[in-house]
Parts: sequence; structure tokens; C-alpha cells
Amino acid sequence: MPRVSQDHLDARRRQILDGARACFARYGYEGATVRRLEEATGLSRGAIFHHFRDKESLFLALAEDDALRMADVVARQGLVQVMRDLLAAPEPDAEHPADWLGTRLEVSRRLRTDPEFRSRWAERSRQLTDATRQRLLRQRDAGNLRDDVDVDVLTSFLELVLEGLVSHLAMGLPADDLEPVLDLVEESVRRHRRTG
Repeated sequence: MPRVSQDHLDARRRQILDGARACFARYGYEGATVRRLEEATGLSRGAIFHHFRDKESLFLALAEDDALRMADVVARQGLVQVMRDLLAAPEPDAEHPADWLGTRLEVSRRLRTDPEFRSRWAERSRQLTDATRQRLLRQRDAGNLRDDVDVDVLTSFLELVLEGLVSHLAMGLPADDLEPVLDLVEESVRRHRRTG
């Protein structure tokens, strides 16, 4: 019997994560039944759970995958860009930035209601914080970041704004006028050079 290549296994794992992301975003964690996961991924229960121990492990892997992708955006463009991506309408060929919202909402809900998930997620949640802090340190070293506020305080500030945005979107409140708010957030962490 021929061995399955690592590329094939990686592609299958990506297929599962992409389908699961859409399923969790649409139905939430509880509503993402095994049958719905099978439909969303186009794979059988056996194929899905060959790669992931159970639904919780699948969701954690998905949330971790999204956190890594967000951390990559943070490293290149900052946390405010992640917030802009959450507001953006999904483009047909986009790498699903808007789908981050569904995962993020479900992570937030489960953090409030599931102590076991909270402890498992704590290990994984540092990535976004670390990426934000490192980006701010690079911006400070380049002279672009305000120097009257500690980097850890600015990191917490940006994370609180992100959580507030996620809550705003979760409540279904209008988001089409929030770009100027994000401009203000971005401007508030920048260094202002005195003229004259």
C-alpha cells in the first residue's frame, strides 16, 4: 500500500480547517455538529478525526491557525490592520480574513463559559500579544511610536480595542462607519513630532 505524502496530509488538514472555519462561523461551536462538519469539509467523520482527536481539538487548531495568521498580519502591518480586516467585506479570492471574526467570536464566548477551554486556550493566546508587543517595540526603535506610554500599556490598549470591536460586531451593531475610529486608534499610539 503506497504511503500518503506529507503534502497530501497537509492539504487534507488545510481542507478540514477551511471547511471547519466556515462551519463554526455559521453555526457556532455547539451548532457545528459532526454532520455539518462533514458537509462543510466534504470529508467523512473518520477522515476529519484522523487529523484531529475530537471537535474541541479541531476548534483549538482552527483558533490557533487563525491566531498565527493574525500574528503574521500584526508583525507586518500592526494590530489595527487585523481590526480593519475584520471590518472588510470578504473578497471572493481572499484568504478569509472576515472568517476570523466567526472564530474570534466563538473563542470569546467559550472563554467566558468554559473553564477547561480557557486553560487550554491560554497557552495559545500569547502569540497575538507577543506579535503586537514586538511590532510596537520595532516601531518605537524606528521612532514612530509615542514614548510617553509603556509598550505593555499600548499592547493592552490595542488588545482591548480589538475585543471591543469584536463585541460590537457580535452584537450586530453597524460597522460601516468605524474606519475613522480605527484611524484614531492608530494615531493615538504614534509619536507626534513637534514642529517649530
